[in-house]
Amino acid sequence: MGALKPWHIAVLVVVLILLFGAKRLPDAARSLGRSLRIIKAETKSLQDDDRNLAEKADAQAGYQPLPPQQPVQGQPYAPQQPYAPQPQQPVAPPADPVQRVREN
Repeated sequence: MGALKPWHIAVLVVVLILLFGAKRLPDAARSLGRSLRIIKAETKSLQDDDRNLAEKADAQAGYQPLPPQQPVQGQPYAPQQPYAPQPQQPVAPPADPVQRVREN
């Protein structure tokens, strides 16, 4: 019941020729092949990315954090402050060039 017989393929080919025409079938087959190659390449690259992420995660698991640095003798210990942006001065809106011409 689920077997594909030769006359099934023949009927399918006839229907495709009637629907699309004989001239457009090779182009359609070519574009379908390109699309399948692109999908295959993308799925392979996704799998490679997953493997690379897993390898990097395993490699980073063995890292130990650096010990805190001790101050040098004779110098006081001053922890570094995190970066804080300086407040910016408000900028005056640009002058209207038409207004400047009228004033002169």
